[in-house]
Amino acid sequence: MRVVFMGTPDFAVPTLARVARDGHAIAAVYTRAPARAGRGMGLRPSPVHALADSLGLPVLTPATLRTPEAAETFASHGADVAVVVAYGMLLPQAILDLPRHGCLNLHGSLLPRWRGAAPIQRAVMAGDTASGVGVMRMEAGLDTGPVALEARVPISSGMTAGELHDALMPAGAELMGRALAELERGTLAFTPQAEAGVVYAHKIGNAEARIDWSRSGPEVARHVNGLSPFPGAFFEVDLGKGTERVKLLRAEAAEGSGVPGTLLDADGTVACGTGAVRLLDLRRAGKGGSLGGPEFLRGARLVPGARLS
Repeated sequence: MRVVFMGTPDFAVPTLARVARDGHAIAAVYTRAPARAGRGMGLRPSPVHALADSLGLPVLTPATLRTPEAAETFASHGADVAVVVAYGMLLPQAILDLPRHGCLNLHGSLLPRWRGAAPIQRAVMAGDTASGVGVMRMEAGLDTGPVALEARVPISSGMTAGELHDALMPAGAELMGRALAELERGTLAFTPQAEAGVVYAHKIGNAEARIDWSRSGPEVARHVNGLSPFPGAFFEVDLGKGTERVKLLRAEAAEGSGVPGTLLDADGTVACGTGAVRLLDLRRAGKGGSLGGPEFLRGARLVPGARLS
């Protein structure tokens, strides 16, 4: 089939690779424009852009799709279907209507739970025991379209959002490969989403990254793991040269009690509103590597009784 692929981050890369490997004619790849990154703040193409270049595919990076010119360009591709994976830009109805078989979106949750921008992080933060990926036919509403295929992925105890992300990527690529094969055979069937159970995965705000030690130990651990590796939950503490920010990239619920935010022992146990958490993986601001809890505490010269805020 003739495909327009639309995606931007690492999450979309295996699916683009699968579509190309299955022999579909990829008429164009849409992705977000190169952004400044790295020490030199040079322009860096998105992961999807980089793969498309390596495959010799034409790449478009429009700032908007809401103009007659954008619709005209999209129509010129003559696509049978558009495959959309974490593109990062809303598709107007004029674009949704152009492909012969519509636009198929690969979404990182089991819909209707966790519609929206951050389904992977929110699933971990909420303590869900499973997540998954689904192939949905896009509508104007936010992740409201009917679903054709789903694959379920368990969320193990202590799993971070990054680990769930990495498990969902290949599952999603496999699922989209199946969906396109069924679409080509005319056997792909869609089921409307249930009206009950709708939950929105709102975008992660910067204010959410600060750890609230007054919550319970399990809640703090899920919060930390759900924001790892990006944007990364953090606390602040005086490390001898004034208050510094420290990112906590992994934690687990632990036994203990005390004033919330108090370091209870040299193993990295910190008191919460109820119970405690153990600090497992930390990184100081501006530092490249991360350290385990006891190693970090020794290097930072933090002793039991220290207060984290």
